[in-house]
Amino acid sequence: MPCDWILKITFGLKPQPIIKTMKRQFILFALLICSISLAFSQEETSQKDTLRKDALNVYMEASSYLKERIPYINYVRDRKVADLTIISTSERNGSGGTENYMFLEGQGKYSGMIDTLKYSSSPDETYEQIRAKEVKTLKMGLMRYVQKTPLAKFMDIRFSEPISSEVTTDKWNNWVFRISLSGFASGQSANKFQDVFGSINAGKVTEDLKMDFNLNFSNGKDEYDIGDEIYRSKTTSRGGRALIVKSIDDHWSVGGRASVASSTYSNYDLSISTMPGIEYDIFPYSESTRRQFRLLYSAGYMYNNYTDTTIYNRTEEGLFLHALSASFEVIQKWGSIDLSAEWSNFLGDFSQNELAIDGSINWRVAKGLSINLGGSYSFIHNQINLVKGGASAEEILLRRKELETSYRYFIHFGFSYTFGSIYNNVVNPRFGSSSGNRIIIM
Repeated sequence: MPCDWILKITFGLKPQPIIKTMKRQFILFALLICSISLAFSQEETSQKDTLRKDALNVYMEASSYLKERIPYINYVRDRKVADLTIISTSERNGSGGTENYMFLEGQGKYSGMIDTLKYSSSPDETYEQIRAKEVKTLKMGLMRYVQKTPLAKFMDIRFSEPISSEVTTDKWNNWVFRISLSGFASGQSANKFQDVFGSINAGKVTEDLKMDFNLNFSNGKDEYDIGDEIYRSKTTSRGGRALIVKSIDDHWSVGGRASVASSTYSNYDLSISTMPGIEYDIFPYSESTRRQFRLLYSAGYMYNNYTDTTIYNRTEEGLFLHALSASFEVIQKWGSIDLSAEWSNFLGDFSQNELAIDGSINWRVAKGLSINLGGSYSFIHNQINLVKGGASAEEILLRRKELETSYRYFIHFGFSYTFGSIYNNVVNPRFGSSSGNRIIIM
């Protein structure tokens, strides 16, 4: 019974002569019980608060699911007060799933302690299975750091056999196949839209070899009712591509791409190209999840059979071409940078060229303040496929034909600022989550 209720009952007793002595004894006993209870309560609260103060300060983006299952660390929002920073990245693997990495780096008294954690997911795993793997992997990785805190004496590590004693041979030999079909339809009284997309993909990824083959199609129908006129538009595209890459060492690889396509929008009845090439990564490929600086040169041949006569009076032609591209990616505690540039042209005519530049940056400028910006810009001088005579107003509005242009660009930017308590440990799911169910860890 709580102390306040004990005291209320005790002091509320009427002072009958028969129970005066019992009342005094009961009061003394009640006060003793309350004192002991309050002492233990204060001690328990003090212990819990001490444990929270002694907990490891970790700087990372964490979901509510992760906070609930790893409550023995402080999820701080300021990197400068953190004992440990965690950066997470992922890349697609050969099965169509992902390879997920967590990079742990100690600060302050933990300086010099660096670890990399890894877990894999397959395309047939559920979201619940994937996030359970994330929690299990992070728990194991944190033990090295938690064991240096007073909370270590409360940890209990258990083991269960995770693998069978026998190993079976992969009957698919690392090949993975995927078939997809999707579509949508929408409309109102003045317009209607229908689109159907489909693809078949086959891939194989090993340490020494990477192969990817794809077939795809797209059909679109649009209808606009403007006044007494009805405008109908239909676009179709078919395509296939192949990529084969052979590893040479931790910096070099050689391979090539090939493609076949047809498109009513781009004026191709048939377009076939093959582009063998060689790539060099200044950083080892083994560090690709944290940093890359890849240089790729490729050269090849393209054959085009056009639907309509082009602006160069061609209905078909064969061309040699080459391309040089550079890609730089880095992920650090302060954010990430992703930059790339590609220059290509048709051999024999350097005026027919294209330069495409794109990039993005996510920068944690200061405590709580993040800026993200990015975009792309292309200098276009190689539209050999344009239809002679241009496009009508109807074809322009309905996007039936590709239009002549010397450039193309896209820009995005934004910022966010968070302030208040640096601790973010409590999970409260009532009335749903204000930040969504899943947070990407960066």
